[in-house]
Amino acid sequence: MELFDDLLKFTVIDVIDIILVALLLYYVYKLIKGTVAINIFIGIIFIYLAWRLTSALNMELLSSIFGGFMSVGIIALIVVFQPEIRKFLLMVGSTNFASKGVFSKRFKFLRTQAINETEAETVVNACVKMGSSKTGALIVLERNNNLDFLVATGDEMNIQVTQPILESIFFKNSPLHDGAIIIADNIVKATRVILPVNNEKNIPERFGLRHRAAVGVTEKTDALALVVSEETGQISYIKNGEFVIYKNTEELIEKIKNDLS
Repeated sequence: MELFDDLLKFTVIDVIDIILVALLLYYVYKLIKGTVAINIFIGIIFIYLAWRLTSALNMELLSSIFGGFMSVGIIALIVVFQPEIRKFLLMVGSTNFASKGVFSKRFKFLRTQAINETEAETVVNACVKMGSSKTGALIVLERNNNLDFLVATGDEMNIQVTQPILESIFFKNSPLHDGAIIIADNIVKATRVILPVNNEKNIPERFGLRHRAAVGVTEKTDALALVVSEETGQISYIKNGEFVIYKNTEELIEKIKNDLS
């Protein structure tokens, strides 16, 4: 009877509370999906549920053990999830809702998908062409995190993405070929961008500064990166600080489309 009375007291605020918690869990999952941290996150959820269950069943010993872990473990969580926390705070601080039109994109998903499909095919085809001539390139594709703080390190542009434009930017005698370019919504936002280089992760020696910079920017933001090796002409696709394996150009285009949409 008491439980029934509690259910009757269920208010609009409770509904909003549940929705906000669900959204928070969803975005945390989206942030760490595809990384090693996802397994740790799931383990934490299980421990929390076990703590609440043992507490509800008055299992004092187990409840105190789990409760102690939950109260003291926050320090360990900060250490373990340092890259993810940094990425999350950067996402919150750098997302420009007005200029990016985040909310309008949620509803105009068909338009966004069309832009991203064109961008993916054009960018990959340009990378293939540059790879055949062993022209080095570093291309960053902006997603939810606003990358204006990186745009400021290079030359701001506002050029529609086309294959000839990309090839001319990275042409060896071009004054714009040094550094990275940032693309958002099928527009080249900036060239000669200086990216943070990752010196901590063990990357094979065959990969140079372009690859380390791509790993660095995709670790610190949710951006995607394409690197064309100047030595081998090989195209590397990097997401969440990790090299993404693909079989052929068609599969690479599909992966980029899915990640952008």
